[in-house]
Amino acid sequence: MADERRAQLRALKLQTLVRDRFDAPDAAPRPYPTGAALVSDGDGWVLLEDEPATGLGGALAWAARQGVDRLHVLTESDAGLLARRAAAFAPPPYVWQIDGRTLDRADPEPRPTPPGLPAAAAALRPVIVAAGAEPVEEHGVLAGEVLGLEVCRAVVDDDPLASGESGARLDVGIGEHDREAFRLVHGDGPVDAALAQVVTEVGAHRRPGAPPHALNRLARERALRHRLVDDPSLVGLTSLVPAPPPVPRTSLSDAVPCVALGTDRSGAPIVVVCSAGIDLDLVPFAADARDELAGPDARLVLAVPEGDDHPVTRELAARLAVPAEVVPVPAPVPQPAPLSRPGT
Repeated sequence: MADERRAQLRALKLQTLVRDRFDAPDAAPRPYPTGAALVSDGDGWVLLEDEPATGLGGALAWAARQGVDRLHVLTESDAGLLARRAAAFAPPPYVWQIDGRTLDRADPEPRPTPPGLPAAAAALRPVIVAAGAEPVEEHGVLAGEVLGLEVCRAVVDDDPLASGESGARLDVGIGEHDREAFRLVHGDGPVDAALAQVVTEVGAHRRPGAPPHALNRLARERALRHRLVDDPSLVGLTSLVPAPPPVPRTSLSDAVPCVALGTDRSGAPIVVVCSAGIDLDLVPFAADARDELAGPDARLVLAVPEGDDHPVTRELAARLAVPAEVVPVPAPVPQPAPLSRPGT
């Protein structure tokens, strides 16, 4: 009953906003899972309420199914971000900022300048490499990954007792809670041996052909990026390196696309965005990444595992003003499981 009442209130809110701003007396409601929607004579209105920052792709997919020519996206938050991403499509959706009962056209929000990596954190890069992890820097944060899964993070601390002479420490663990637990058990001593052990154990679960495990269900998109960096020819490139996303990742458990920057045989820059599963917001996210890293006219490749190249992803990729390519990547050849777990 609570969900039904919530849906009714959302529909009423959208009807009120559209009635006050647009001449659409015959606008008919349509189901929409994360908000509400209306359709009238080629126009469609979508109210985004649940996680609006990632709602543009779903709104575009809905509009295509409804035969909508002019899509209006209404939101109380993240309107500037949505307007920036909407500009990559042809025709671009209209994005409206809700202010009480008033609607204002949203202006594209400029991208914030990402912070640089503190020198104290950069000094821990050799420790990550020595343990067998891959250093990855995004938005001023240095982490160590194993086949795409974060296993440690450099933390800058003004307290010299907590961070040592360098002013930074390396927290080991998969996610914030795991890192906190590791510090409680091991304190602030050297982490070299412990990190190397974690790298070995995580690597055993994330290698190609490993049995299903919680550790290989996390960050599948980053595992794909790691594979493509090792072998760029899988997407027709000659080189590929990890690159930061257009917005910081807020949680390790969130399945957020990840980005890489490469070149083709002619030396032209190519932006590759990796995803796993069906992510309706992949295309707006990827277009935003392309614009930031190489400009809106650069070639954009959306790399997904075979079976995840859903028609809706291809439809949205084709709707970009400069369309993107969807490239399914074959699964690696399975390898036999080891007879015993490493380290036992």
